[in-house]
Amino acid sequence: MEFLKTCILRRHACTAVCFWRSQVVQKSSARKISTTSSRSTVMPAWVIDKYGNNEVLRFTQNMMIPIIHYPNEVIIKVHAASVNPIDVNMRSGYGATALNMKRDPLHIRTKGEEFPLTLGRDVSGVVMECGLDVRYFKPGDEVWAAVPPWKQGTLSEFVVVSGNEVSHKPRSLTHTQAASLLPYVALTAWSAINKVGGLNHKNCTGKRVLILGASGGVGTFAIQVMKAWDAHVTAVCSRDASELVRKLGADDVLDYKSGNMEEQLKSLKP
Repeated sequence: MEFLKTCILRRHACTAVCFWRSQVVQKSSARKISTTSSRSTVMPAWVIDKYGNNEVLRFTQNMMIPIIHYPNEVIIKVHAASVNPIDVNMRSGYGATALNMKRDPLHIRTKGEEFPLTLGRDVSGVVMECGLDVRYFKPGDEVWAAVPPWKQGTLSEFVVVSGNEVSHKPRSLTHTQAASLLPYVALTAWSAINKVGGLNHKNCTGKRVLILGASGGVGTFAIQVMKAWDAHVTAVCSRDASELVRKLGADDVLDYKSGNMEEQLKSLKP
């Protein structure tokens, strides 16, 4: 099958007409999205119009509802979202130059074109619309996703994600529980453990693992993964969080604020 050359998705049309080199294919469009108001093209969202502190956050009812631009994308109606440290940092301008290069690698747009910018990386919700190449999801599926920081975020009524950024939500979890598991930091921890560290459930038994920042989002997830894979976990955190990380399964807990980390490490059992 030859690849799609041009796809026209009309916001209020009943069909999406896709032109192939040798034929015209018509497919029922899913543009009948349920919004907060009938026939609306806008949605509520938390956005920023410039970088700064909490005062730059703005709630609006007039953010444009996102549309599908690529055939592998899906639109999710947000049921729950969460806030990560990266959202707070992005609000302040962290990574703005690098992220804008990702958004606009050819430097076609003018400075500040990313605004209004919606924050939020994690989402749990329901698929409302699928691109023509999407095969694993359909409207009505309950899903969760981690949205890359160069895309519009999840603190809105709808969000667009690529097919490789979304997965079916576990049925045992509510949307709130799914979003609170922080898929973004969970995937960060997984990438560090598996892709960088080369660890998996088959080669962890008996290994000793040192986890820095063990009481943070990434750290708490990493502790539980390592203990499920039977590793010996040494966690580094503040004394105030020591009880938490022990409950998560850490075998040893070091207090980084004590100023004698070397002595603490020497005191650990071999």
